[in-house]
Amino acid sequence: MIKVGIIGAGSISRLHIEGYNTFPKLCKITALADIHPQDVQKRKKEYAFLEGAKEYASHIDMLNGSEVDLVSICTPPFTHAAIAVDCLNAGKNVLVEKPMAASLSECDLMLAAAKKSGRLLSSVAQNRFKDPILNLKRVLDSGAAGKVLHAQVDSHWWRGRSYYDLWWRGLWEKEGGGCTLNHAVHHIDMLGWMLGPPASVTAVMSNAAHDNAEVEDVSIAIMSYGEGRGTAKGALAQVTSSVIHYGEEQQLIFQCEKARISAPWKAASHVAQDNGFPDRSELSEPFIAELNALYASFPPLDYTGHTGQVNDVLKAVEEKRPPFITGEDGRLTIELITSIYKAAIEGRRVSFPVNEGDSFYTARGIQSSAPRFHQKKSSAESLDGKITTGASYK
Repeated sequence: MIKVGIIGAGSISRLHIEGYNTFPKLCKITALADIHPQDVQKRKKEYAFLEGAKEYASHIDMLNGSEVDLVSICTPPFTHAAIAVDCLNAGKNVLVEKPMAASLSECDLMLAAAKKSGRLLSSVAQNRFKDPILNLKRVLDSGAAGKVLHAQVDSHWWRGRSYYDLWWRGLWEKEGGGCTLNHAVHHIDMLGWMLGPPASVTAVMSNAAHDNAEVEDVSIAIMSYGEGRGTAKGALAQVTSSVIHYGEEQQLIFQCEKARISAPWKAASHVAQDNGFPDRSELSEPFIAELNALYASFPPLDYTGHTGQVNDVLKAVEEKRPPFITGEDGRLTIELITSIYKAAIEGRRVSFPVNEGDSFYTARGIQSSAPRFHQKKSSAESLDGKITTGASYK
């Protein structure tokens, strides 16, 4: 039986708690920690099965006072690295919420601690455990649609002004960034997973609608895969990160040599006339039918979202194997996001990768250069309301 500790009892912890409770034969939540004791009490009242879990005021208290095998870190981004390193050094396996950390230097500290301790480190990227996303990658990897020519990534979210009233949001030093880091992290992770790292990045960003936040609420990036490798050679990808889009239409579209494929799933193709213009007759329908059949042929996941990732991490701990989503995977996502910030802040094309000597390698380096679009004027200890988790891609 794997003993689990939850560090951070805010809203996102619900998804971890419910995920672990799905597998009572594999694990049990034995400890809860939060600097706000009322949040721990709120979760224990909400979930009767937490009644016997011990309560702690900090992760250090938990490490000193409770025998746990695996911890879920559900705290604000600026705390992820320090807590993860402490837990790994104490011999605990770690599942850390997105974003993995606020900088590459922090990611590397976490990876070094995992390597030294021999413990598991996994960064939350729950969309990889959704059938539409996994099946899209399977079709891409099959080569059936040909190599990727262009990717369109729309990470469209909407948040009201009060969203940034929470004490740690809207500050570069606490949130680590705006929508690019904390919302588009999902879609940028998917893009990195499907195409790998680009050769260079250009970007712009702004705060267009949230006058109580220092950070950006919209950014647009172009990733160039240059000579690249594999299915991404020569491709361009455009990534829009936003919390100003009504409707929150979120999608990934890949224009490939032979067809357009996407999440939500859609396949489209044309054949060329002698003059090169598309023939919009029914000639391409058999090929589209083949792509649809390939997409539909993959078996569905037993567990999806956070529960799917929790299941994989539990089995990885039990089987002493790497998780499906590793700390290195989480680092690539932060590197992509860092390159967007660097390109937008410096107003120039940025080569990939972002190396250790780069000023943007550390959180302090990013913060010293980042624009403060507005002064944060409100600070609430907690906010009521439900968390909405974006698109289902169906």
